[in-house]
Amino acid sequence: MEYPLITIIVAVFNGYKNMQRCFDSIVGQNYPHKELIIIDGGSTDGTVEILKNNHDKIAYWESKPDRGIYHAWNKALQYARGEWICFLGADDYFWDKNVLTNLSPHLVKAAIGEIKVVYGQAARVDRNGRILKLIGKPWKKTRWLMPHGMPLPHTGLMHHRSLFEKHGLFDETFQIAGDYDLLLRELKNGEALHARDLIVAGWQSGGISDLKFLFAHREIGRARRKNGFHNLSWVWLAVHARGFFRAYWRQLIRK
Repeated sequence: MEYPLITIIVAVFNGYKNMQRCFDSIVGQNYPHKELIIIDGGSTDGTVEILKNNHDKIAYWESKPDRGIYHAWNKALQYARGEWICFLGADDYFWDKNVLTNLSPHLVKAAIGEIKVVYGQAARVDRNGRILKLIGKPWKKTRWLMPHGMPLPHTGLMHHRSLFEKHGLFDETFQIAGDYDLLLRELKNGEALHARDLIVAGWQSGGISDLKFLFAHREIGRARRKNGFHNLSWVWLAVHARGFFRAYWRQLIRK
């Protein structure tokens, strides 16, 4: 079995607090066929020093102002050589050192079947690393939800490079839902492969989609319309209502 090259892309801006954890989780993978690309948006908090100190473990990195996360990811894709590509934020990290090794047979299987998306589970964690929720159910249970919102954990999700060749890059007019828009282009008709019972990454609560919940849902609605789903559905309304109350409850807890 020939194991594919995997490109891990990290976009960061002033992420010094968690960047080392993210970096260590990537370079500590026991899977040899990997490369790391880091696009920094011009950090001033010490993030760049981490990159300079570890430059020999990074295939490409830069530190320049950008127009947001999707612009950073699009820039990184110019340098990606991997057959499979995944994206992590500075607050994210691979769950353990065996993640890519355990994922690789699923990637081989997907490539043979011309499936362009492979995902496992992402653990939503608090600041202390305690699991709040596991996200990522089997595709048969979630494919019907794809037109109504983002049912897949994008953290650590694997994109075959042909997905970008077929559908283009991330739409930079989105601030939050650009990943959903890209996946919807493929999965409104295509298939995804689920790596069952495999936690791929930790996903720390408190990111931009948490802090801008209502804006995120408006962007998801725009992505739906862009991809031909013009009507509101009871599923969309139920997901929106549940998410609103969860976000409101989390804000109360923080206070």
